[in-house]
Amino acid sequence: MVDVSTTELAQAPLLQDTLMAGLITAIGQYLSKEQVELVKEAYIFAANAHQGQFRLTGEDYICHPVAVALILSEMKMDVDCLVAAILHDVIEDTTTTKEELAIEFNQDVAELVSALSKLTQIDFKSREEAQAENMRKMFLAMAKDLRVIIIKLSDRLHNMRTISVMRPVSRRRIAKETLDIYAPIAQRLGMHAIRIELEDLSFKARHPVRRTVIRKGIKIARGNRKEVLETIRQVFINRFEESPFPAQIKGREKHLYSIYQKMKRLRISFDQIYDVYAFRIVVDTKDQCYQALGILHDVYKPIPGRFKDYIAIPKTNGYQSLHSVLVGPFGVPVEIQIRTVEMDQLAESGIAAHWLYKTEGLSNVAQTQAQEWLKNLLDMQKISDDSYEFIDNLKVDLFPQEIYVFTPKGRIVKLPVGSTAVDFAFAVHTDIGMSCAAAKIDRQMEPLHSVLRNGQTIEVIASDFAVCNPGWLNFVVTNKARNAIRSYLKDLKERDAIRLGGQLLNQQFLQEGTHLEDVPKEQVKDFLEEQQLASLDALLMDIGFGNRMPLLVVQRLLHSGDSEETALDLKEGAQSVAKLTIRGNEGMLINLANCCRPIPGDKIIGFFSQGRGTVVHRINCQNTREYKRNHKNWLNVQWGEEVEGEYSCDLRMELLDKKGVFAEIATILSRYHCNIENVQITNQTATSSSDVFTVTVHGRKHLASVMRRLRRLPELLKITRVRS
Repeated sequence: MVDVSTTELAQAPLLQDTLMAGLITAIGQYLSKEQVELVKEAYIFAANAHQGQFRLTGEDYICHPVAVALILSEMKMDVDCLVAAILHDVIEDTTTTKEELAIEFNQDVAELVSALSKLTQIDFKSREEAQAENMRKMFLAMAKDLRVIIIKLSDRLHNMRTISVMRPVSRRRIAKETLDIYAPIAQRLGMHAIRIELEDLSFKARHPVRRTVIRKGIKIARGNRKEVLETIRQVFINRFEESPFPAQIKGREKHLYSIYQKMKRLRISFDQIYDVYAFRIVVDTKDQCYQALGILHDVYKPIPGRFKDYIAIPKTNGYQSLHSVLVGPFGVPVEIQIRTVEMDQLAESGIAAHWLYKTEGLSNVAQTQAQEWLKNLLDMQKISDDSYEFIDNLKVDLFPQEIYVFTPKGRIVKLPVGSTAVDFAFAVHTDIGMSCAAAKIDRQMEPLHSVLRNGQTIEVIASDFAVCNPGWLNFVVTNKARNAIRSYLKDLKERDAIRLGGQLLNQQFLQEGTHLEDVPKEQVKDFLEEQQLASLDALLMDIGFGNRMPLLVVQRLLHSGDSEETALDLKEGAQSVAKLTIRGNEGMLINLANCCRPIPGDKIIGFFSQGRGTVVHRINCQNTREYKRNHKNWLNVQWGEEVEGEYSCDLRMELLDKKGVFAEIATILSRYHCNIENVQITNQTATSSSDVFTVTVHGRKHLASVMRRLRRLPELLKITRVRS
């Protein structure tokens, strides 16, 4: 570690800066002398590293990290956090490396600074892609150390305080990002004071005129309200002086952005929103909160339906308080919040309350909630490497409107508004969600897609034979359920790809008069290493997904010593001589083309499509002729002798315009065990219409029987199968 004397410190650039002096004074109140010296060393290190760099404000760049550390000192953050805040830009903006920081300070500091550095070395396609990936990186780092997000929020707060020097376009962009991501994160982590300041600074940057109008309105209204406010406050003080316990009574001022949002949401004027008087009552114990509620309800009558108990059921971020709205003097509404001193501290500081107050109980509430949320985010990112999808899921997660439902044993489960029985099943446990077969809501059997309401009791009926249904993605709303279903489908698709790839490769080997087992294992191993594939399954998966042609793979494996062999690349193209037999149970990697809708009995042909597997067309499809003319990556396909499942088919019917004809057609199709998937009216006159029915059949013979029966309808003028 660097040995720094007082003389060297006095000679350091910008030491006399007010910010640094304020920081030393602030941290000196709760850190040891050795820790204060370490912060000074970090300051000298960062000042030298950033020498010659300036902010848009014209100040030396070092002013920014010191200001960030000063914000953190107000939360009484530990020494490593303060040091990392002062150094947080040295990796990104200077030649300093993570290894140097680990040597000069310690590994914790180096990890924190590295987590806070943007991914500047990667060439992203757009600003949005870089922003999304940086956000994902930050959240993964948060899961390891919550101090990452506390520093990041402090960094963003200081940037917002000095945003006025930026161009209007940049101001609006950064303010929008702050409102979309950073302020909700602060809210989610219970950091109320930081959230309010971030929102109001962003509001000022995005809508300066609107903010000015509301601020002037508040100033005028405050003068008009002063007498009423003091009257209500004095009534509360008098009543609590008569009570057996003391209480702090604070007037609450609504912040500007909150007023603006409420005006927008409720479509009301400023006068309507500001005709509300708000107070916070702070007592010593939880029992006193409920006693205080009784005292206040005795003073002014409560408005029915406006009471919320966040003590019994805390918010997701750990927030606890009693909320009620009373009818005050002159009929004006009076909003009250009742909480203990600890609840008040937690409400203001959230996860930072652990460092600020060193209270174990506070730490457990907020940090447990935060860690649980971050664990869900980690599970989310394991499913998909797509940063945009991660950010979309994050935004959904940051704006939860919650409901509370119960398990049969009375455990409370929090879910977003709009959640279904399947969301509930996954919230209880992933395995229960995967094997969910049915659900009882308030002891009544209900469909799995039923939307849940507050206070309902849900019982999930699981079965060993039940499997995850891809259709659930159409109605689940929680990230946990959505990601678990996607993960299952991804695994299922990969298994299907391996099975299909093995089938195609074996068919191709048979055409060559040999088997894969006949190829020496060392030869296969060398081939996999050459192609940078981890295993034979990875090769089969690539073939199944259509990323490699089985013909080229077989040629390379059988002629591995020939250096002139064609590279394994679809662009080279080659017709596969293998024949794929379709039996209806191949899974997700055999895709029947929507343009011609092949059914068992049709003559068909398959084309490799990268990432999708094999796409099957009818041999006389218009697209088939174009594919065969322009591509060679096709293979022979045939139907098996016994094919499972139902297959979609389009029937064009010209019908007389008579009442009940659709009902007759539906009845006939039902008798023949055909489902109607869609009906489209393509042409209509005064006496007739031309309609396309998409129905399911088992094959050509089944289709022929259905068409023969439909032709006997007197209202049916003509029926044909749509070819393409």
